[in-house]
Amino acid sequence: MDADHGGGAESERKAAWPEAVGHRADGPVGEPADGGTDAGTGRIPRQDAGRDAGLDPGPNGSPHLSPAADTNGGGDVVPPAAAARRSGIAGLSLPYQVVAALALAVLGVLGAVHLAMVFLHVAPSNTLTKQHSEAIDDWVYPEFEQNWKLFAPNPLQQNIAVHVRAEVAGDDGRRITPWMSLSGEDGEAIRGNLLPSHVDQNELRRGWDFFLNSHDSENRSNGLRGDLSERYVRRIVMLRLDAHDYGGTVERIQVRSAVRSVPAPAWSEEKTNTRPTYRVLPWWTVDPADLPGDDAAARASQGEETDK
Repeated sequence: MDADHGGGAESERKAAWPEAVGHRADGPVGEPADGGTDAGTGRIPRQDAGRDAGLDPGPNGSPHLSPAADTNGGGDVVPPAAAARRSGIAGLSLPYQVVAALALAVLGVLGAVHLAMVFLHVAPSNTLTKQHSEAIDDWVYPEFEQNWKLFAPNPLQQNIAVHVRAEVAGDDGRRITPWMSLSGEDGEAIRGNLLPSHVDQNELRRGWDFFLNSHDSENRSNGLRGDLSERYVRRIVMLRLDAHDYGGTVERIQVRSAVRSVPAPAWSEEKTNTRPTYRVLPWWTVDPADLPGDDAAARASQGEETDK
């Protein structure tokens, strides 16, 4: 009956089983054929068992090294999880690891020095800041300048604008120009500029602060630096006026400041007077030392001819 259906005796069936599970020419001994079962257990082997160790079955089922697997230099297979743990600096060769470590160390030292310098710059005056004030200032100015002090912030609560008008002598006689806002020109140069110039940000503002700190409320000099600050402001003003064509020669200038308090926020009940107050300086006669470059030389030569 068995023979009629293509079968055989019990011994024949047992003898045929080892041939079905015999090893392939390119595979390990005991590995069943595709779709076969494990010898002695009757279980179908997991096709992804080799993948857990970084091995993928080949075209005919034989395991080979997965592209995601790595080796440890000695030919041993390193699972993908272990290879992933070696990413970053640990995954570099020794020379590159040394270079990366040195670069990180240098950046760390520079960051620590910068934080220490800025902290000492804004900290209250003490023995350390007095002893190393020159080094601190050389590091901070002008790129990292701070306009506030640590532990005692005093933010500016006023908008201060510097205006100028000039007396111009031309072919049609003398005339006085309208007031021009120099601070407004600086604001236009800064607004929307990703890399604004320090000249636009600080030159006029610091020059005016210098003048106010060296003069009293009556615009009288209160020290040796008064004349220097006045000369500095005059040169800044004439440098700005040189960019404008008034159709004549600027003989005199007059400078004023317009101070306006910053309004309180909408949610505050504080009442703030935002009307501007003005501080008007006397008229200054322009001399060649106040003029920039070629204009100074021309004015000096003109004066010499007049004297003759």
